[in-house]
Amino acid sequence: MPDKEIIGIASDHAGFELKAALKAELDALGFGVLDLGTDSATRSVDYPDFGRAMADAIKAGKIARGVVVCGTGIGISIAANRHPWIRCALVHDETSARLTRQHNDANVMAVGQRLIGVETAKAALRVFFTTPFDGGRHVQRVAKLTPAS
Repeated sequence: MPDKEIIGIASDHAGFELKAALKAELDALGFGVLDLGTDSATRSVDYPDFGRAMADAIKAGKIARGVVVCGTGIGISIAANRHPWIRCALVHDETSARLTRQHNDANVMAVGQRLIGVETAKAALRVFFTTPFDGGRHVQRVAKLTPAS
């Protein structure tokens, strides 16, 4: 039996509760979960630290894909996207989750706890982690997102 895929998950304090719900959903879907923090909603922390933790885990090969959460999803997605091996997309629903996988080959999904309901976030997560990259005409576009080495 092959090992199950490990998905990274990280949030700041403003995304902690949604992170917990999505972590449980990943587990229910049969994925392993690498929790990159934070561990509380009560202690204020800085979202760039958790965007970086996700990027570092992917670069190190600990995971290939992940989920990041903050209050809006905006700050943590910007933080994650500062790293050239990350294609983090802020998603709001199943359609945006599907299209970013099909067209952008996103490897990290960002959501905002203050902007998306738990059930909508779970549905988006399910779509994100089950939708393949379409390839084809999108390959050259995605290649332009990654700087030459």
